[in-house]
Amino acid sequence: MIKTNKQIIRGTLMLTYLLIIAILLFLVSSLYSFLNTGADRSKMLHTEVKKVEQYLPKIVWKDDGNEGRTISQQKISAVENDYLDAWYVKQIAYKTNTQAGISDYYTKNSRKNIYDILKYNKLNKISIDATTLEHHLDIEFFSEDGQLIVLKDSNAIEYKQVFKNEKLILEATEVSSYRAVLLLEDGFWRIRHMVKEASEKFKNTTQKNFIAFTNIKGINYYPQATPWNMYGDDFDINIIENDFKIIKNAGLNSIRIFVPYVDFGKANVKLDKLEKLQKVLDTAQKKGLKVVVTLFDFYGNYDVLDWTLNHRHAEKIVENFKDHEAILAWDIKNEPNLDFNSRGKENVIAWLDYMIIVIKSIDKKHPVTIGWSNTKSATILKDKVDVVSFHYYEDLANFENEYLALQEEIKDKPIILQEFGLSSYGGFWRPFVGSEKKQANYYEEIQKIMTKNSIPFMSWTLYDFDVVPKEVLGRLPWRTNPQKKFGFINNKGEKKLSFKYISKE
Repeated sequence: MIKTNKQIIRGTLMLTYLLIIAILLFLVSSLYSFLNTGADRSKMLHTEVKKVEQYLPKIVWKDDGNEGRTISQQKISAVENDYLDAWYVKQIAYKTNTQAGISDYYTKNSRKNIYDILKYNKLNKISIDATTLEHHLDIEFFSEDGQLIVLKDSNAIEYKQVFKNEKLILEATEVSSYRAVLLLEDGFWRIRHMVKEASEKFKNTTQKNFIAFTNIKGINYYPQATPWNMYGDDFDINIIENDFKIIKNAGLNSIRIFVPYVDFGKANVKLDKLEKLQKVLDTAQKKGLKVVVTLFDFYGNYDVLDWTLNHRHAEKIVENFKDHEAILAWDIKNEPNLDFNSRGKENVIAWLDYMIIVIKSIDKKHPVTIGWSNTKSATILKDKVDVVSFHYYEDLANFENEYLALQEEIKDKPIILQEFGLSSYGGFWRPFVGSEKKQANYYEEIQKIMTKNSIPFMSWTLYDFDVVPKEVLGRLPWRTNPQKKFGFINNKGEKKLSFKYISKE
């Protein structure tokens, strides 16, 4: 019995010893790994700034040399990244009235002023939504020891909204010039001193672009098998080409297509998506169809700090296709007024206003429009767009009067009925409401009104669809099922009665 107890004690001691050795080896290896791993700057930051995904204002460098030692392109990139991140964390701080991240990009002396502003704003329930949209940078001095830079930031475009007690009290866009002193500390270019040297109100100098023709007889288009996912894995240009032939033979001369923001890669637009869009535009041109391209489909944020990403997205697409012969107009956004309640009317309109400026600064030939969901909203930004577009799904009996009232208010530019239609659905969720005959009667009547008043139009839509994604109208069957039956051609490929009235005579 005593011998057995000794063996148990000896075994326990051995296990304990092995466990202690294992723990010590783990701790030593962990320490060694830590000491031999380079510092991850994104994890050093309190805010873990990821500029590529969150903040991309337009940057223009002045390349005329600088006083002091020569600076490499790698160093310039590092200065640019840290300088822009400094702007970003300051904007986050002013928006949230918190200090997170400020110490990573501002030295002790320079962040005192920021902290004072944050303290004042928090006390007075003030918050600032702001972003910079463009910077023109020039390194005026780079010290011999490589630790100090004097940076000139000319014509920086700043947009801001000031809120007090969560109510907007000021909105402004300014063009300012700054001079900043940056110090290299712990691998960061931190702002030591920054002075605003000049500032003035931003002036929009974009020109008006006229639409190529106003005798628009068009249709909104998605392939039948891939609605709202036109550029996905099932993209087939042969199907699209055949559809364009149907559209052209029906007496139509234009189409409206949609570019989904997320699917195309947001700020980093995907090359393969651009190639597919190129094929669509080339095919439209081949078939003699003009194209209205609607941007930012399925986008609905409008947050000020999202603007620079949106601008890079639009910039890439518009720059790629601004000279394409098929382009008829750029449509900034589909039915943005539906986001007024959830995102704030002022935010949405401000986003649209500056997006017009961005696109017109790139494409100086094609007109810009906005696809408003009704006539009531169609007058918003009427002086900024080149073409006024509206949608109509309301009582047909009121259509002509509403159009004439809109025409009376907007006399100096074209007005397009960009979407309209009637579902032929008359199933369980809308019994006896819709039918192919009722749909045909609707199109026959509205075409008479449009012919009488010479109204340019783009109907919704060529095909019935088997599936409507939940992102479009949600999951409720009494909403999605009628949406499937707006087409002139049913899901068997047969022309419905309404097809006779797809175009004016």
